[in-house]
Amino acid sequence: MPEVAVRELTMAEAVREALAEEMRRDPRVFIMGEDVAEAGTPFKVLSGMVEEFGKSRVIDTPISEPGFTGIAVGAAMTGMRPVVDIMFGDFLTLVMDQMVNQAAKVHYMSGGAWKVPMVMRTTLGGGRRSAAQHSQSLHAWMSHVPGLKVVLPSTPYDAKGLMKTAIRDDNPVVFFEDKMMFKVKGPVPVEDYTIPFGVADVKREGEDITIVATSSMVPVALAAATMLEEIGISAEVVDPRTTWPLDEKTLIESAKKTSRAIVVDEGYEKYGVTAEIASVIATGAFYDLDAPVKRIGAMHVPIPFSPPLEDATIPTEQVIFEAAKKMCNK
Repeated sequence: MPEVAVRELTMAEAVREALAEEMRRDPRVFIMGEDVAEAGTPFKVLSGMVEEFGKSRVIDTPISEPGFTGIAVGAAMTGMRPVVDIMFGDFLTLVMDQMVNQAAKVHYMSGGAWKVPMVMRTTLGGGRRSAAQHSQSLHAWMSHVPGLKVVLPSTPYDAKGLMKTAIRDDNPVVFFEDKMMFKVKGPVPVEDYTIPFGVADVKREGEDITIVATSSMVPVALAAATMLEEIGISAEVVDPRTTWPLDEKTLIESAKKTSRAIVVDEGYEKYGVTAEIASVIATGAFYDLDAPVKRIGAMHVPIPFSPPLEDATIPTEQVIFEAAKKMCNK
């Protein structure tokens, strides 16, 4: 088997490379959003894109998320493949009608005559000291709506492969990137590749307890697994990668193997992603579990601006470590 050329890219570079390659491949793909052209977004993910593709395909919009998202839905329905950039995930509140009542429903309401092949890329995660209106993780909202696919990469490799799949998908996809992970580096193949939706990735194999973690919580779970190893507990870390479609089979099989499970997500714990995944595991692996499924999510408070208070609201490796240790009776 021939060796695959691999380089180290940051998460931002992997996303940018995926977008650029898809724009070269398909002239119907274009990007629109606030500060995407000259500024390259506040996180500089799209730096250099406008120089290659011009202002007709990397479009700076007015500060009107409902307006340009509505334009993207119409463009997708009429043959284009837009990528909409929503600067902060908190601003999804402004586009709920466009995404929930229009993009997600058009295919169903037209009896399959229309489709909406668009990608909405946005951010999640706290820890940046950006306060209550710029720090939320609202992916559970989008995962709740039939007709939307929801993607949460945790590595540069996953980010590039999943973004390519998202752009080529004929359905609306919401793509969440953790704003604190844009500088994280990882191996990314040189050649073209895609990662299918609905296929979880076992980031670390283990025998004693399963830790299911999403997006920003994957590296936190891996750090906790290293700590657990030092006291003789073997933790398996599973990354769903997409909350819809959800790879229930892999989650259940892992929990059956280890007999214990913790679900960690940076979204609010109440009525959140942890509840859905815990329910899937509890139902599917019920007779193999030695303990109730444990959920760890963000505290049920607006994200504080105060650094010590903000840190207290977000799950940490220490919290996961203590929970796993208790579940394993260590």
